[in-house]
Amino acid sequence: MNSMQDTNIKLMECLLSWDPLGYGTDSYETEVVDVIEAVHRYDDRERLARRIQSIYEFSFEEIIPLPVCQKKASELLMIKNSGTCEL
Repeated sequence: MNSMQDTNIKLMECLLSWDPLGYGTDSYETEVVDVIEAVHRYDDRERLARRIQSIYEFSFEEIIPLPVCQKKASELLMIKNSGTCEL
């Protein structure tokens, strides 16, 4: 498996286990795909966090607090930059 596929799988696993709004971890498939796209687009934690926040807000009309999004953005950028998820 190439490193991009491996990274995407790790990003997906990290996001699919996240339940930021309490709907259950199986409620966010569409958002996971959008967030993975954003991870590849942004290298800045703040911009990525705001994008994550807007993706979930658009879908669920609820706002995830920015510090929660910043923490997840940091984790995702760590995976993207190192290829591992250290949680």
